[in-house]
Amino acid sequence: MPTIFLKILRSKKLLSEWIRIGLAKESIKLKRENAMKNITTTRKLMFDRYLFVSNVSISVILSATGDILEQYYQNHINTERPKSPTQEPSWNAIRTFHMSLSGASVGILCHHGYRLLDKLYPGRALSTVFKKVLFDQIFISPVLISVFFVTLGIMENSSSMDIYNEIYDKGRRLYMAEWVVWPPAQVINFYFLSTKYRVLYDNTISLGYDVYTSYVKHDHS
Repeated sequence: MPTIFLKILRSKKLLSEWIRIGLAKESIKLKRENAMKNITTTRKLMFDRYLFVSNVSISVILSATGDILEQYYQNHINTERPKSPTQEPSWNAIRTFHMSLSGASVGILCHHGYRLLDKLYPGRALSTVFKKVLFDQIFISPVLISVFFVTLGIMENSSSMDIYNEIYDKGRRLYMAEWVVWPPAQVINFYFLSTKYRVLYDNTISLGYDVYTSYVKHDHS
């Protein structure tokens, strides 16, 4: 009798364990399904319904991030920069704010520029991709660089001549760097990606370039 009782008890424990495991698996499955639904909903909102807002917001955030990284490097890592023994290096929030707003103006132009390119050169044939890359580098890139310096110049109350000189001197440095960075990156962008994901890709790739952009803009050497 005790043996039968123990077997029944063990069977109940096993059954309870199976039920617990089954409920745990079902819970994990439901959480996974809900997570995927949330991701899908977010993606549709960002890249379908509110694409313009998403593109501009991404540009603002990553432009600010690039400047923060550049300031951190200059203040804490760069050993060649002379440092005042009486003053601790600090983060310039106003500078980062200005850089983020310049990211907004550039983001607006990128959003419309990519749509224009797809209308001018529809399709993904290699010849079409190369035309887009050339158009982007020859026409769109100089406009974006100019808008970048004009936006910052306005916020910094710079004179028209100072803005022109920055575009001529520092803009040329950025433009030459763009010919190294962007043509191969844009081949991937135009060949593989849908229009709605291009600004996200652009800004993700350009995070390192944004650090350099901030460096060039605030280089007083």
